[in-house]
Amino acid sequence: MADDFYQLIDRNKRNSLLLMAVFIALVAVVAWVIGLAWGRGDWRVSVAVGGVAAAISFLIALASYYGGASAVLAMSGAREIAKEDDPQLFNVVEEMSIAAGVPMPRIYIVRDDAPNAFATGRDPKHAAVAITTGLRSKLTRDELQGVMAHEMGHVRNFDIRYAMLVAIMVGVIVMLCDMFLRSMWWGGGRRRRSSSRQGKGGGAQAVIMVIAILLAIIAPILAKLIQMAVSRQREYLADATAVRFTRNPLGLASALQRIAADPDPLDHANRGTQHMYIVNPLNKASGQAGNLFSTHPPLEDRIARLRALAHEYPQTQANG
Repeated sequence: MADDFYQLIDRNKRNSLLLMAVFIALVAVVAWVIGLAWGRGDWRVSVAVGGVAAAISFLIALASYYGGASAVLAMSGAREIAKEDDPQLFNVVEEMSIAAGVPMPRIYIVRDDAPNAFATGRDPKHAAVAITTGLRSKLTRDELQGVMAHEMGHVRNFDIRYAMLVAIMVGVIVMLCDMFLRSMWWGGGRRRRSSSRQGKGGGAQAVIMVIAILLAIIAPILAKLIQMAVSRQREYLADATAVRFTRNPLGLASALQRIAADPDPLDHANRGTQHMYIVNPLNKASGQAGNLFSTHPPLEDRIARLRALAHEYPQTQANG
């Protein structure tokens, strides 16, 4: 099992690099085609648009890299707590940070009755974990340990950095495509008249325009599909990592089951942060998990995988 675990982590890192390369290439292609459409076939305009897109991407990435975690925590209504506020919670997180071999993260509480949790930050040295008051009050210690182990798995595997960077890439692609489609809406009449005066050149430009419009519609969907597919794999890996930390797969399985069955909605969640939570708060009870646009794999599958590991840890079966 140890070899399989480290192979999963290595594959996770390779997939992350490959995915980032695909995203960068997609941004470049989108910027180039939109530049050709705006510049009526002039490659210099295309290069300029690509350069501007690259500069914007870099600035957004830089700002998000250093301030993204604080923004997410503020958006979620999270409040940092000290050890004296909840010694047992700090003890559980400290145990899992030692098991993960990473520094102790900052701990935040979100005042919400729905049980859920997430991790954020740019790296293990600047990580934070946040849990809702509902999770803190509704889970047993073993279940709480499983959830915290899952979140520390995201920290240990650098998923928190990946999630931040990919969200930036998707945002840049959506922004570029939206700007182009809006410009077509407001300036389409002038472009059509200009193309009709250019004869054959206008025909070529019309083809470029059609390609640009199709790409502007398809690219954000493709980017989101890539993001969701890899996010689902990272949830599986974080579950497996949590089992290595706790040696108790049934604790996390029970926690996931309890979170999924809880009827309270998570008021602080939104479409921009739903992928960060251990259980997607927006569709946990809607039956949508597992489709192409899901941020998480089906809970039934995650729980089944965890329960299947129980025979490797006989001492935990009595707790199940």
